[in-house]
Amino acid sequence: MKGIVSICCFFSLLVLALAEEEVADVLSNILRDRSHIDETLRLASEENAAENYHAAIQKLRKIYHSAIKPMEQAYKYNELRAHEISDGEITSKPMVLFLGPWSVGKSSMINYLLGLKDSPYQLYTGAEPTTSEFTVIMHGEKTRSIEGIVMAADSSRSFSPLEKFGQSFLEKLIGIEMPHKLLERVTFVDTPGIIENRKQQERGYPFNDVCQWFIDRADLIFVTFDPTKLDVGLELEMLFRQLKGRESQIRIILNKADNLATQDLMRVYGALFWSLAPLINVTEPPRVYVSSFWPYDYAPDTSRELFKREEISLLEDLNQVIENRMENKIAFIRQHGIRVRIHALLVDRYVQTFKDKMSYFSDPDLVFKEIVDDPDKFFIFKSILAKTNVSKFDLPNREAYQDFFGVNPIGSFKSLSAQCSYSGGCLLDKIEKAITSELPGLLSSINPGKAPPGLSSCEATGCGDKPKNRYRKN
Repeated sequence: MKGIVSICCFFSLLVLALAEEEVADVLSNILRDRSHIDETLRLASEENAAENYHAAIQKLRKIYHSAIKPMEQAYKYNELRAHEISDGEITSKPMVLFLGPWSVGKSSMINYLLGLKDSPYQLYTGAEPTTSEFTVIMHGEKTRSIEGIVMAADSSRSFSPLEKFGQSFLEKLIGIEMPHKLLERVTFVDTPGIIENRKQQERGYPFNDVCQWFIDRADLIFVTFDPTKLDVGLELEMLFRQLKGRESQIRIILNKADNLATQDLMRVYGALFWSLAPLINVTEPPRVYVSSFWPYDYAPDTSRELFKREEISLLEDLNQVIENRMENKIAFIRQHGIRVRIHALLVDRYVQTFKDKMSYFSDPDLVFKEIVDDPDKFFIFKSILAKTNVSKFDLPNREAYQDFFGVNPIGSFKSLSAQCSYSGGCLLDKIEKAITSELPGLLSSINPGKAPPGLSSCEATGCGDKPKNRYRKN
């Protein structure tokens, strides 16, 4: 009799376990509510904002072509920096870049944000390394895929410089266009996962150089981990070296957090910081979002409210980048204009010094070699620091001009005083006007009444009150 009771108890427990497993499977297949994504990102906002954005972009494009690009071409700035700004780069949307180890949920996160689950163009996901291409998800009138060779050949896009990485890479580049409200404001880039036990040479193209190209142009960089892939190898260490100087754009994501109990999640969170501490050498560490970013509901008995708040925080961060996209464009073009101006002033100084040192009996090659080898002897770089809007931290490397003038003879450049015309004015005056008044004026026009960063509106305008001296007795 006891044996019969034991068998009955065993089967009861087995049935209960199977029932719990079935319930878990059902819960794991329930799709999560996505309404908060549209609300947080304000995808249903008025179209006037988009019209104002396009109008400001056209003004920015006009300023660049009329004031900055002529100076670039006159003094061949692109051959020094190897960075030519195309119309596609000016008009491009903010770029969000997803980096991290393989199979940590990068593609699933994009599917979730765009609502691509069960659609023909959802990114393929799986437990094994699935993404072998750089996938650019962008807005288009209809849903279609575009080959990398076509993307690089289209001058209206911002991806034409990728041709320099060769045809092998372009075969690993793919674009997906689709009509989507979020993609009207931002572009997502999904990257191949980092695999520590494989040499980069096996990819057939310079993986780190390609990542650097996207890093330099990204407005927001999501570095994604999951609880099972916290170890840092050589490739991930190299990636964080490439991210130096971009700490303000980096956001760390601890994905698949609902797979762990609360106590285990705390340990994993600490282990992640311990692994990344040697790689992020900043006083304030990047923001870490802890959640499960995929279309299905959270696992039962997990910190659902915490994960939901973390997800909303991430969406607010993304929305901030979208709302500041015009300010970032103007700041980027102005910074580029300052560098072009500095380069033109330096070339002009080299030209003037060469002319002053030349005499009837001088050897031009020896005179020029003396100037290029020791520019400090002739105060070339120090004289530029006396100009306005010039910082010593923005000055190019002295050795770079040895290579620059090795390719471009100094006799091929005119002095800045000769770069003037009766109808068009002087190139230097035009670029200085763009830097000091036109670009700041465009920034003020899109944010009327907005105080500069760090100042309240009263501190910016005065509010009509006489400022008080807190060190003087009243």
